[in-house]
Amino acid sequence: MNYRTLGDSDVEVSEIGFGAWVVGSDWWGDRSEQQAVEMLQYAVEQGITYFDTGDVYGHGRSEELVGEALADYRDEVTVATKIGYDFYNNPQAGHGELPKELNREYLEEAFEKSLDRLDMDRVDVLQLHNANVEEMDADVLEFLDEVREEGRADAIGLALGPSIGWLAEGDLAIEEEFDSVQLVWNLLEQEVGNHFLETLERTGSSTSLIPRVPHSSGLLNEQVTPETELDEGDHRGFRPDEWYETGWEKIETLRFLERDGERTMAQASLQWLLSQDHVASVTPTFRTREDIDEWAAASEVPALSDEELDRVADLYADNFGIDREDGMDALRSSVDDEDIQSAGLDKQSAGS
Repeated sequence: MNYRTLGDSDVEVSEIGFGAWVVGSDWWGDRSEQQAVEMLQYAVEQGITYFDTGDVYGHGRSEELVGEALADYRDEVTVATKIGYDFYNNPQAGHGELPKELNREYLEEAFEKSLDRLDMDRVDVLQLHNANVEEMDADVLEFLDEVREEGRADAIGLALGPSIGWLAEGDLAIEEEFDSVQLVWNLLEQEVGNHFLETLERTGSSTSLIPRVPHSSGLLNEQVTPETELDEGDHRGFRPDEWYETGWEKIETLRFLERDGERTMAQASLQWLLSQDHVASVTPTFRTREDIDEWAAASEVPALSDEELDRVADLYADNFGIDREDGMDALRSSVDDEDIQSAGLDKQSAGS
C-alpha cells in the first residue's frame, strides 16, 4: 500500500480507503455487524489506514462499529466522519434524503455526538455532509477553523453528493482550501472530477480530492452484470436500466486497461484515479474480503501509461462511441444551473 497526505495537513491516508457507508446500514446489501467489524479489521491488515464514515450512516451505528473495530488500531489509522444531516429529529423515508441542519449550534452538538459514538476525543478529518453553497457561511467556516485549531480534527473536508456532484460547493471548498473534497468520480463519470481539476489549477489550492464510487456502482468491478439481480434494499436498483445497459457497452471499449495476471479492470479503475496528483485516496465500496484483497492491491499494480490515459480521454470525449442517452443526464446543482452552465457541461440540475 502507498500513502499520500491530505491538502496542507499532516494527515496521511492510504491510497485505497474504506468507505464505511456499508457499515451499520443495509443500503449495499445485508451483513451482520460482526462481519462488518471483521471486514474493517481485515482492511487494516491489508494496509488500509483511511476509514471514512458519517453520522447519518445507520443513524450513528456506522460510527459506533468503526470505533469498536478500530479501537486497538487508533494510532495506526486515519478516521474521517461527516456531519450535517439531521436524523435526530426526522424519520428516514426509504433511501430519501434527510433534511440538513448546518447552523453552528447544531454542528457542534452533532460533532460531539459523533465523537461519543466513535469513542474518540478527536477525529483526523471532519467533513460537512452534502452542504449547499449558501449553507457554508462565515459561521460554519469559523466553526471548522476552530475545530481544527482546538485539535478536535486535524483536517477539514466537504463530502459531495448525493447525485454526481455539486460544482459550486466543491469550488467553494477548494477556494477556501479545505483539506479534502469527496466526490463521485470514475472512468464512466468524469465531468465533476475534471471540473475540480480545472478549479485546482486556476486557484492553486492544495485541496485533495477523494473519489468515491470509483467502480461506478458495481459496473467497473463487474459485480453488476446483465445477469445480476440486486437484493431488495440495495440502492443501486434505483438507477435506470439504460444507465446499466450503456455502461456495459462502455466497459467493453476499456478492456485494453486489463493486464492478465498484473491488473484487473477493477484495479485499473482505481489506478486511473490515482494517476491524478490531486487525488489522495480512493474509497471503493467493499462488500467482501475478496474485494479488500483485490482493491487494496490496486495501490501497487502497474500504473496506467500515458498512452492508456490518452486513450481513455479520447473515448470519454466521444462518449465511448455510443450515440444515445443513459438516463442519467441530471447533475445536482444548488445555484439554478448557473454552476453547470458556467462549467460548460451539457447537463441540467436534478430539479429542472
